[in-house]
Amino acid sequence: MTDAAANWHRALLAMALLAVDPVGLGGTVIRMRAGPARDTLMQSLTDIPLPQRKIHPNISDEQLFGGIDIAATLSSGQVVETNGIMSAPCALLLTMAERCSPALAAKLALTLDKHPHHCVVALDEGADADEACPPALSDRLAFHVAFDDRIPRAAPHVPAGTPQGLVSDVTSTGEQIEALTALAYQLGITSLRAPQLAIKAARAHAALHGRISVEQTDLDTAAALVLAPRALHFPAPPEEETAEDALPQTERDGADDGNANHDALPDGDMLVDAVKAVLPADVLAALVPAGTTRKAAGSGAGLKRTSNRRGRPLPSQPGKLDGTHRIDLVATLRAAAPWQSVRAKQRPDADGLHIRPSDIRVKRYQERSDRLLVFAVDASGSTAVSRLGEAKGAIELLLAQAYATRDHVALIAFKGTSADVLLPPTKSLVQTKKRLAALPGGGGTPLANGLQEAALMAQAGRAKGLTPTVVLITDGRANVGLDGTAGRAQAANDAIACAGVIRTNGIPALVIDMSNRPEPQLKQLSAALDGSYIALPRANAERLSAAVNASLAEV
Repeated sequence: MTDAAANWHRALLAMALLAVDPVGLGGTVIRMRAGPARDTLMQSLTDIPLPQRKIHPNISDEQLFGGIDIAATLSSGQVVETNGIMSAPCALLLTMAERCSPALAAKLALTLDKHPHHCVVALDEGADADEACPPALSDRLAFHVAFDDRIPRAAPHVPAGTPQGLVSDVTSTGEQIEALTALAYQLGITSLRAPQLAIKAARAHAALHGRISVEQTDLDTAAALVLAPRALHFPAPPEEETAEDALPQTERDGADDGNANHDALPDGDMLVDAVKAVLPADVLAALVPAGTTRKAAGSGAGLKRTSNRRGRPLPSQPGKLDGTHRIDLVATLRAAAPWQSVRAKQRPDADGLHIRPSDIRVKRYQERSDRLLVFAVDASGSTAVSRLGEAKGAIELLLAQAYATRDHVALIAFKGTSADVLLPPTKSLVQTKKRLAALPGGGGTPLANGLQEAALMAQAGRAKGLTPTVVLITDGRANVGLDGTAGRAQAANDAIACAGVIRTNGIPALVIDMSNRPEPQLKQLSAALDGSYIALPRANAERLSAAVNASLAEV
């Protein structure tokens, strides 16, 4: 069986087990792009004996859990509550799970813990490793399915999600639970939910095949589907057998009671082999053996957020109490004040203020996201000798100010026939100094490649909630085109075309001319970028940093 067919088989098997026990297993994370393969996989969700409800990451608490109907309450004078999606047992289909906020993940996780009547199917379409379903939610979902969007031609048959027996009738032994717990520990899994979900998956697998007790094949399947995707390392290879270990059991312990049924105990080595069999070779190489030191993987306080600053207050606007906005009490009372006498005549039996839903005003803020400075530095032979040192010093000075302004800095160097990303967006001054110190110079000037790479990084930063600005530092002597061929005319045309892409996407740009004399080509390039042009023929790092700050203040 090919790897693609095996992955597809495991995905279908996970969906079948989820249909057998959706509440006990919690749900699944499906990490793949939208396409025919995911649509085919989603068809198996119809076997889940729960009504399906689709939700999005920006859903409000009122829609999800219910709340108070403000309009009906104000009209009737009595509290009128509304039902949310999770008021009744259901299977939640969370789209764009990689954009799920930690707050929503915590609410869903708490609901799964306190009210085990639901399951969650998280559709994760993240392209990068840092774009994923929040761990607080994925830890409570039994299965983590991740593969490409191709449907294999042939895959083994998977039974339908209708069990041959009830899960409640399936029994498991304490030794089997202990074996899965020990395996989770050996794989570096620190959450106790993993072995709990694994034993539930084993029971569901047994019920799917009409068995009333968990067998070794059920444990192997549960370990492969639940524990393998969570593995952080593998157990160290067993040590060589010593002379004492080679002795019979009766000689080492004195006697054997003869009552232990060793065949009934789960085989730990078989469970480890089952986990190893489902992971690709590159994943196995990346995992470290047990017993070695591994750095903490906590996200800490540096999570990226969209519009992650509170700006200056703006005038309030009409709104509703949906749990996502703050009410402006003064503006609400001001809007309701002129109508008090009229409303009092309409309802003479009601005391106090007469507030209508149309009076509600909510607060607004001018939200501002962090700025991303994408430096595209010319490291070719024409600038490496005299001006590359000033560019390095200026970037260090600008990054030192990022701690106060919360700016992110990225570094792209172009020379020879290509452009390289030396530093992705970061605030780390130590890391930047190391990368800058190792930046060599020499070769041709592929200006178009540098602009193309800067445009891609700026667009990626904008997708993560940052406000990008491209800062180009060069002498303007482009002589290498996008295809790597030498030629000044073609190189200039390619650079103008890449500049048009940056301008079309609305990305601010700044061109710093570091040649001994101002280059007319760089002025044309600046016009194509619709950006600012600064000629600094004899500027040191301090002057260069000051010029960049002054220009960015006007962007």
